[in-house]
Amino acid sequence: MTEANELFDTLAKLQADKQLPPVHQWHPDHVGRIDIKVEADGSWFHDGEKIQRQPLVDLFATILRKDQQSYFLITPAEKLAIEVVDAPFVAIDVDIRGNAQASDLMFTTNVGDYVLADAEHAIRVDEGRPYLHVRDGLEALVHRNVFYRMVEAGLEEEGSLYIFSQGARFELGPTA
Repeated sequence: MTEANELFDTLAKLQADKQLPPVHQWHPDHVGRIDIKVEADGSWFHDGEKIQRQPLVDLFATILRKDQQSYFLITPAEKLAIEVVDAPFVAIDVDIRGNAQASDLMFTTNVGDYVLADAEHAIRVDEGRPYLHVRDGLEALVHRNVFYRMVEAGLEEEGSLYIFSQGARFELGPTA
């Protein structure tokens, strides 16, 4: 096994071992709003000031839940609505293994998640903006340079560009 494959496997194991709080099971009585906003570039703000401490952003990301079209920070005691401009996360890197039709795409997000694209963690393009399903309805906007790498690795079929991961096929858009 090469060093690169070992790293890929290590990242997959780290994500699998990550213990996320069971926010889907929490239904607190206290519901409110907090002045937290996630900008389109993945920056988190509180009371108009950028949150500078990445570990705090990473922590908030673990208690984030999407209910219908709204986002909430959830604890057993509180459910606080926040504003998300586009997607709450950004895919900032991708490791592409294999060839065009039999590849694996391991994404890294700005909050320390490692996501292996597959049928459950689908890639979609909406109005030219690529997204990756991270978990429980939460998505990451795929950063432009990451998307360009995906395009380079893609395969043209019938006028569209596709990329494959874990046997799933994802359309990236028309080639013309």
